[in-house]
Amino acid sequence: MSGNTVLIVDDEPSARETLEALLYRDGYDLRFAENGIVALENLDEISPDVILLDVMMPGLNGFKVCQAIKSDPEWQHIPVILVTALDNKQDIALGLEVGAEDFLTKPVNGLELRSRVRSMLRIKKQFDEIQEMLSMREDLSNMLMHDMRNALMPIMGYSHLLLETSDLNGADREGMATIYKQSQVLNAYMNDLLIIAKMETGKLIVNRTMVDGNEFVTSVVRSYQMLAGINGIKLHARVPKNSKHVFIDQNLFRRLIDNLLSNALKFSPEGTTITLQLTYLPGANQPEPDQPSMRIRVADQGPGVAAEDRERIFQKYETGKVEGNKKVNQIGLGLAFCKMVTDAHIGQIFVTENQPQGAVFVVEV
Repeated sequence: MSGNTVLIVDDEPSARETLEALLYRDGYDLRFAENGIVALENLDEISPDVILLDVMMPGLNGFKVCQAIKSDPEWQHIPVILVTALDNKQDIALGLEVGAEDFLTKPVNGLELRSRVRSMLRIKKQFDEIQEMLSMREDLSNMLMHDMRNALMPIMGYSHLLLETSDLNGADREGMATIYKQSQVLNAYMNDLLIIAKMETGKLIVNRTMVDGNEFVTSVVRSYQMLAGINGIKLHARVPKNSKHVFIDQNLFRRLIDNLLSNALKFSPEGTTITLQLTYLPGANQPEPDQPSMRIRVADQGPGVAAEDRERIFQKYETGKVEGNKKVNQIGLGLAFCKMVTDAHIGQIFVTENQPQGAVFVVEV
């Protein structure tokens, strides 16, 4: 275990010296902080593997320091051993509640101290190995997703070209339309997986720019007109007479609307209508008070969403009940992605029923 960094936090110089003497022969890189504030300020620089934390300190006591460490996602995995003269059950319970992994009672026994530090280092090593494995798996998954998407793009491109330029009729045209439609579905799934992975690891940056709302919405709807026609569905865009600029991440929002329209097409019976409506609102969620927000409503005439499922469907891998005879595959990523994008824009997304039949998905940012 030599070479690991142990941070000793205690306001008493003699206590720090005692712990140093007891651990010195084990070859640790011993670092010191005279109080909780200094410890928290230097965590980034020290990057400890284990923290020995005195409880009774002026200013921030050990419980509060431990709570601060465990509240930070970057440091909450670091094992904390509370060193205390307190030995009643209430103090132990409080220590466990704020996230401490172990306790040592003063005066500290050298054998017990070294054993507990080694135990915590084993836990930390296991955590680091798991994180490394997860990181490798994530990298491999992302590489595979990119390679699969690269292989899929020619299928999408050529099938779309044949539908627009060839004289395919009957079963041949229907088969090519199916290839094109399903390639779009697969591409959407892969894009969602990649973006969700970035969001969950904090690597996705929301890049807001000024976007013409009317132009943006109508261009997205226009790209789905052909697919809607193939399925015998009417797709309309309703936008205000006077366009305004909104402050959004255009790429992320394009994927959000893609998902909502794809879902609407998936669940809508032939002969029905899907309407995407844009409304401008006062800029409650925008950085500038006079910057307008927007509301997007995607209304379909499909089976709708059961009332008990209207919150659950926005969770990853969750799906709602679908009534009727139309068979569809559900993975439960698209709406989770929509919620993540909406949250990143400090907005909201929800679903209501459409009268007399169907669902209305509403996004406000």
